Amino acid sequence: MARDRSRQDGPSGLVVVDKPAGMTSHDVVGRMRRIAGTRRVGHAGTLDPMATGVLILGINKATKLLTWVSGESKTYSATIRLGQCTLTDDAEGEVTSHASDSVLAAIADSAVHAAVGELGGEIMQVPSAVSAIKINGVRSYAKVRSGEEVELEARPVTIHAFEVLGIRRAHAPEGEATQPVIDVDVEVTCSSGTYVRALARDIGEHLGVGGHLVRLRRLSVGEVGIDDAATLEDLATASERGEALPILALERAAGRLFLRRDLDDEEATAISNGRWIAPSPDRAVPPGDRSDDSGARRTDDIVPARELTAAFAPDGTLVALVQNQRRQGKQVGVPHLVFVSGTRFPIDRENGGEA
Repeated sequence: MARDRSRQDGPSGLVVVDKPAGMTSHDVVGRMRRIAGTRRVGHAGTLDPMATGVLILGINKATKLLTWVSGESKTYSATIRLGQCTLTDDAEGEVTSHASDSVLAAIADSAVHAAVGELGGEIMQVPSAVSAIKINGVRSYAKVRSGEEVELEARPVTIHAFEVLGIRRAHAPEGEATQPVIDVDVEVTCSSGTYVRALARDIGEHLGVGGHLVRLRRLSVGEVGIDDAATLEDLATASERGEALPILALERAAGRLFLRRDLDDEEATAISNGRWIAPSPDRAVPPGDRSDDSGARRTDDIVPARELTAAFAPDGTLVALVQNQRRQGKQVGVPHLVFVSGTRFPIDRENGGEA
């Protein structure tokens, strides 16, 4: 049976979804495949079912960018509940212990602020045992749910900012009764790989009362924020009406993730066909906002070139990600990931082929 290329070769880019609670990231991918009419959909950075907020999806060729999107820092709004521990370090697990009323009452707000302040900068974090980390080929959460005790090794993460927004004394259900708790609203910006529920657990341990996460909303991934996001319902409605989906085009997405390198036609042709070119220069325009208020390219905000650069043909086509490497005794630019292969530039688009 011939492959249905019409469903595979549509627009490529990133779609920002405001994930609802109760869905896995894989559930969102499945829904997006139906909305976009293509199987080539992936996500950048898993959100737990209880979590909401920014989930970045790649469509068609843009799935190749997801590795770098997932490595961006993230910002979350969260609520930490002090006074109770759970099996999963979040609200989805059963309560395994709770602090006495007197001990919890003795926790001053200043102590909560101090405990949060201890978890700043570069720290070593032990991930939650109920996580997707593999141990001898088996997911950690699978081992925990089968009754095994799991001890994961600490790993380095960076907490760029951790702010307490509010502290509330409340009561939470505990069987048929209620249990005094302290709910702490926070906002945290952290490196990829940080477990916010592990932060909740560690703050509770530091204060001696236990803690877990009861609310998590991802506000941003790198430069992409919640204001860029659309709900699945809005995306489905747009698709049903035949409207264009709010896709961040492949070229724009790459421009926000990597330093830009503008090629000439000869360089673009070489890279497209897997050949080496001169290395990326030591100075390049950084990602993000590349123009001033007039729309002209900025030249004052220059930083050293990163290892990977997004290489664009003169007509604006994203040809490849290029990496500086030493080959045969000299520095060269090597195609690391090619988006447009086997092409000669300039492309004669009027005649549907190359010039």
